[in-house]
Amino acid sequence: MSVRVVVPGQLFSYTDGQSRLVAEGTTLGAVLDDLDRRHPGVRFRVIDEHGAIRPHVRFFINRQPAVALSHPLADGDELLVVGALSGG
Repeated sequence: MSVRVVVPGQLFSYTDGQSRLVAEGTTLGAVLDDLDRRHPGVRFRVIDEHGAIRPHVRFFINRQPAVALSHPLADGDELLVVGALSGG
């Protein structure tokens, strides 16, 4: 089962500059694990060492918020990863 993944510019250094990827998995967590196998370091940028979604990251599946790694995905879904910008 394939999921289309759109990542923010903050992750381009981990994805060889790609903004659109394809990953496998039936849950948000499984898709992130697959992305990390293909692009090492991606998962740690969005999930902390305790397995929680980092506060500055939001996930949307088919434009609907996903707040848990157990959130299910289906073949053909689109996962959008959004990272907050900071500064002043």
